[in-house]
Amino acid sequence: MQNFDFYNPTQILFGQGQIAALARLVPAGARVLLVYGGGSIKQNGVYDQVTAALSGHTVLEFTGIEPNPSYETLMRAVELVRKENIGFLLAVGGGSVIDGTKFIAAAAVLDGVDPWQILEQRGKPVKSALPFGSVLTLPATGSEMNPAAVVTRKATHEKFAFSSRHVFPKFSILDPSVTFTLPLRQVGNGVVDAFAHVMEQYMTYPADAPVQDRFAEGLLLTLIEEGPKAISDPDNYAVRANVMWSATLALNGLIGAGVPQDWSTHIIGHELTALYNLDHAQTLAVVMPANLRLRKQAKRAKLLQFAQRVWNLTEGDEDSRIDAAIARTQAFFEQMGVKTRLADYGLDGAAIDAVVAALEQHQMLTLGEGRDVNLEASRAILELAR
Repeated sequence: MQNFDFYNPTQILFGQGQIAALARLVPAGARVLLVYGGGSIKQNGVYDQVTAALSGHTVLEFTGIEPNPSYETLMRAVELVRKENIGFLLAVGGGSVIDGTKFIAAAAVLDGVDPWQILEQRGKPVKSALPFGSVLTLPATGSEMNPAAVVTRKATHEKFAFSSRHVFPKFSILDPSVTFTLPLRQVGNGVVDAFAHVMEQYMTYPADAPVQDRFAEGLLLTLIEEGPKAISDPDNYAVRANVMWSATLALNGLIGAGVPQDWSTHIIGHELTALYNLDHAQTLAVVMPANLRLRKQAKRAKLLQFAQRVWNLTEGDEDSRIDAAIARTQAFFEQMGVKTRLADYGLDGAAIDAVVAALEQHQMLTLGEGRDVNLEASRAILELAR
């Protein structure tokens, strides 16, 4: 295992009824901006719980954060923060709302720099940020316990990630019961997203890190066991709790500490979302199985370990076990209701050309843990995913 620095200051409050804790968690004298998406929190009771808990605070609202939050929308929120002298942000929603709030928190205090540079330079200009917390309503991205965010600029069809220690949430409230009313599409997307996060940190090459490997495999097994139950038994609190906690741990930095990481599936997937507005999880489900098939020699040792420990595949030769493990992974995505072929989303060879061109434009020329996913390999992955 390599040397590593693991740092995570986010306080987690997990369980039913924890939203009431906002009354003491949010600074009493701060002017608060409540940030949320399309309004589903007003239908499922979360909005009422949040506003009741904040009844003693001065609260303004900013709504309309999109799935795959847009730079254009977020900049309107930044203007409001500056105009109204906001001192604390509260994100209420899924990963997109929390990601967007991270950008707002950083951009609102940026001085003398174009806020787009936060994204183009992957967070380098961020030296400080407004404090914020989150109330998670959709387990998927892990944004509630990490310092990363992804933002799309609609005008230019660009989707970039940034990371900064300054944008860790101060706290995140995770109440599994608020996920009961989620559409099943979002439930399936969330499980696939979390699964892919684990895989991007685990499915590389052996690094003498048995603790991290076992953590990762435990999360994968839990998602495989509990994910389908969240679809078939949506009111089961224990299932929802296990899925929610798995998604948080999948990307809070713990399983990736001290081990090589890939992220090529995500980077290729971001271009698909930016160009064709596919759900983030849909792009992961399309790209990941094809990525594993193309690179199964480079990932051979880990794929064999994955086949045995996660899918219990011990019979047959090595190649057949690897192929079966990839096939089962793809079938799991399909089981969660997320299609795994470009054709399922009406995309053909022209889309492949466009994605490769976008990767080239954004200098995403050598991806993966071995920096061996060049443009030709990215094209081959997409061709395998047709």
